[in-house]
Amino acid sequence: MGRNPGGTIGAGIRSLWVFDFDGTLSPIVDDRHAARIHPMCRELLKGLARMPLHFVVVLSSREIEDLARRVPLPRVILGGASGLEWRLPGGHRIRPGDPFESRREKVRATLDPLLARLSHIPGVDVEDKGWSIAIHHRHVLPEVVPMLEPLLKELEGAQDVRVYRGPSVAEVQLLRNVSKSFGVRTICRIIGFDPSKDRILYAGDDTNDAVAMRWVLRKGGISFSVGGAASVPGARIVENPVALARAVGALAGIPPHQGKGKR
Repeated sequence: MGRNPGGTIGAGIRSLWVFDFDGTLSPIVDDRHAARIHPMCRELLKGLARMPLHFVVVLSSREIEDLARRVPLPRVILGGASGLEWRLPGGHRIRPGDPFESRREKVRATLDPLLARLSHIPGVDVEDKGWSIAIHHRHVLPEVVPMLEPLLKELEGAQDVRVYRGPSVAEVQLLRNVSKSFGVRTICRIIGFDPSKDRILYAGDDTNDAVAMRWVLRKGGISFSVGGAASVPGARIVENPVALARAVGALAGIPPHQGKGKR
């Protein structure tokens, strides 16, 4: 990464590998509760985590307990709520304090009427993820979209939140300054990682990930946009989690693990 972007990441170099979960390590599925890490991605993370001086992170907007069930890899650092919650190897947990929770609840109260209107639109599923709220609209019929878009625009204009669009979902961060970029910067501080000297990679698939991708690229690292929906100049586009596993494995010098891999 950074200083040798075209080649493999050699031994003896401190490296940080950060991956989004949904749509990046796990294929997008109709039922979000059915999302599972792709076998090739699981083997990739295991291989990376075994390498000395390599830190592997899965950073998601899901809550940490939900993420931990989907990434049962004890050597991998898990970041939930876009970096407000952490589980480190060995089981140590880091959580935001009471002031963050108080701010969250005040913002949530202001959004309740608008979220109620959204939830009544046919095909919309409003998912409360603790520190964020996901408005899933994959099943909204085309004739209903004119009802949906004005409400999403109204949500985007709310003062205290930030909305990130992804494939068939709008993610509402209840704390405006929290994003995947915040999460990457936070884990760098926690583990004492200097991205200006060490090597860093980020892979994701939506506009929240795009914020982190741009930050990583500015630090001389590598970013992967899975599916290409997150358009970031300089990011490498791969089609799906299988293609990501192959591309990152090639960078790390890890042979691809075929397992049960399917496109």
